[in-house]
Amino acid sequence: MKYNASIRKLSEIKSDITCIFSFQKSALGQQASDLDTATNQSLSKSIKNLGFKSELGSSITITSLDANSKQIIIVGLGEQKALNKASILKAAASATKDILAHTPKTITLGISDLAEHTAEAAEAFSSSIASASYRFETYKSEKSKKPTPTQLTFVCDKKEQNGVKKALGYSQAKSIGMALTRDLGNEPGNVATPSYLAKVAKEMAKEFNSLSCKVLEEKDMEKLNMGAFLSVSKGSTEPGKLIVLEYKGGAAKSAPHVLVGKGITFDTGGISLKPGPAMDEMKYDMCGAASVLGTMRAIAELAPKKNIIGVIAAAENMPAGNASKPGDIVTTASGQTVEILNTDAEGRLVLCDALTYVEKFKPKSVIDIATLTGACIIALGHSTSAVMSNNDEFAETLLQCGQEANDKAWQLPIWDEYHKQLDSPFADMQNIGGKGAGSITAACFLSKFAKKYTWAHLDIAGTAWTSGANKGATGRPVPLLLNYLMNHAK
Repeated sequence: MKYNASIRKLSEIKSDITCIFSFQKSALGQQASDLDTATNQSLSKSIKNLGFKSELGSSITITSLDANSKQIIIVGLGEQKALNKASILKAAASATKDILAHTPKTITLGISDLAEHTAEAAEAFSSSIASASYRFETYKSEKSKKPTPTQLTFVCDKKEQNGVKKALGYSQAKSIGMALTRDLGNEPGNVATPSYLAKVAKEMAKEFNSLSCKVLEEKDMEKLNMGAFLSVSKGSTEPGKLIVLEYKGGAAKSAPHVLVGKGITFDTGGISLKPGPAMDEMKYDMCGAASVLGTMRAIAELAPKKNIIGVIAAAENMPAGNASKPGDIVTTASGQTVEILNTDAEGRLVLCDALTYVEKFKPKSVIDIATLTGACIIALGHSTSAVMSNNDEFAETLLQCGQEANDKAWQLPIWDEYHKQLDSPFADMQNIGGKGAGSITAACFLSKFAKKYTWAHLDIAGTAWTSGANKGATGRPVPLLLNYLMNHAK
């Protein structure tokens, strides 16, 4: 989709849909008034006749008033004095449904009447429309014949144009990253293998000079004593991969920010086999890895002056004659030993060795992203990701980033009391902590391998994909991660 920031009059732009905004108890803004004049006051008459109150999130569609636009959609923003980013996001989500219901190819939105909120509106509406327009039809014999938008134009004043352009550039990069994340998540497990993820990373590095890619094979991991990682991948005919994608935009000696993604491309649970119903959705167990690739793609598009590294721990968890068994003990790359009581708690086993590996980069911050625990869904549902960290200030920053990006998260504790649940009589620790506080004890496990840097864990088990008839990957938490790396990471 092509994004534009224009300073022409709304009435001068040909478009399938023209969208304008109105406030409660307020006269039409300048843009709407200009359009009203161009339609011989038909616009204001229609608003009056339909009794439109401009409540936040409400909208009406008026057909064939202006020769340059097939439909005009008026979006209510509530009271003007109460306008903020949250209300704009709500209006965008509501209006997007009405806009796309008309299957437009070209959409024009007049935002200059929103004063200091024009850039926010440009990002909110472009992101919402791009996300709602996403389709994954790779394996359908008959593709949808409904058109998707090809051009999105935001009309603003000249003084706002640069800010709107910047917001649209950010939004477009974010949307590209989210679309890649969703594509990877939606691919079936027989396609999106660890080798496939490595191929995607290598191709990305070829496309952008700022990126470089290195892939560690299982023989390389053996040399690094990654016994935890290899205990997961050994039951599969698909070899595990540790994928390292580096973006070098800052000074050579500047400490990087590191993202570590869980990439279990299919999770049967191993010997601790999962129940059959909905097991197909375990192709989404690599959504942490997918979000790292999507975020790195967006970073390459935006080219910040920072050093950022994406590390993906990719493996397939399968039952086999040589697969890990409950009660097996493995030695991690850190030298710590783990008693594997449940082979379905495999994500933390590949991540712990990856977290040890990233010590070599002397990172400024590390965030691991994983569809780690069903317990997280019990705790927070499907709207909120969990954050756990060894640094409360860092956790608070990530919560703020999620709030700003409309990609919300909530902090859970990893206090000493919870660590006791991981005590093992035979090894340094066990890989599960019992029934209580499952998300927390999983993070406690990971924290034992992240003591040498500022670290946070994002459990996205409830937010990475949706189930049901319209199941599919969501692209989260790319918005949160991108906001942190671009706007908050120092």
